[in-house]
Amino acid sequence: MQVFTLHEGSYSVAADKKFIPFDPQTDNPKDRPGSLFINVQPFLVKFNDLLLLLDTGLGYSNKKGEMLLHENIRKAGFDPADVDYVLMSHLHFDHSGGMVHKENNGMELSFPHATYVIQRGEWESAFTNTSSSYRTEIFDFLQRNAQITFVEESDEFIPGISHELTGAHTPNHQVWLLNDGVDKVFFGGDVLPEPEELLRKFIAKYDFDGRKAMELREEFGKRAAAEQWNCLFYHGKSRATGFIGLTDEGQFKIV
Repeated sequence: MQVFTLHEGSYSVAADKKFIPFDPQTDNPKDRPGSLFINVQPFLVKFNDLLLLLDTGLGYSNKKGEMLLHENIRKAGFDPADVDYVLMSHLHFDHSGGMVHKENNGMELSFPHATYVIQRGEWESAFTNTSSSYRTEIFDFLQRNAQITFVEESDEFIPGISHELTGAHTPNHQVWLLNDGVDKVFFGGDVLPEPEELLRKFIAKYDFDGRKAMELREEFGKRAAAEQWNCLFYHGKSRATGFIGLTDEGQFKIV
């Protein structure tokens, strides 16, 4: 199994839920009071004969007008048109914006030949949720034009590719576990978005159920250490991927 990090950039996001590009080398965090600073990085996985995309980023474009996500997939040596499945953890804009892109003053599917795989409860709540984290115009277009497969609860989607309904970050958030018989890859979405959230216990205000999210990180960390999962950190700043280990004192470490 091959994993490629598709780094879309660093951003600040304040209460208005707008993602503003942030360059740690030149921009001053003090100029953006009240902002959360994050990286956004979907992942491309070559799984046997399949090409998988794990979440889709913001869908922003480079100076030439090309989607950063498409540019990064090409840099990894693949054609965006060859993506077989887009596996979604949840539908907040920073994870779902890249499902579509603007083209010729209209909207187009970013992966027209792919099947978008979404937890049914997340899809249904996205249409009724009043939060600006959800962009219903994207889902409306997807519903009319895309191949969508809805999954429910926790199950094996296809052999070797499983989803677990976690809730916690959103009521219907899910994580993905890939197992090709040799390697195991875990994508925790926003339940385990960066390694620091595993290394230090805390309850995040931006989670639907912060305490449950904290408990799930602990659970997934133990499973990752025991089963040698390669963990993918969607918002990780210090690193995008890593294996979990335990110190002699039983504390988590990234190895």
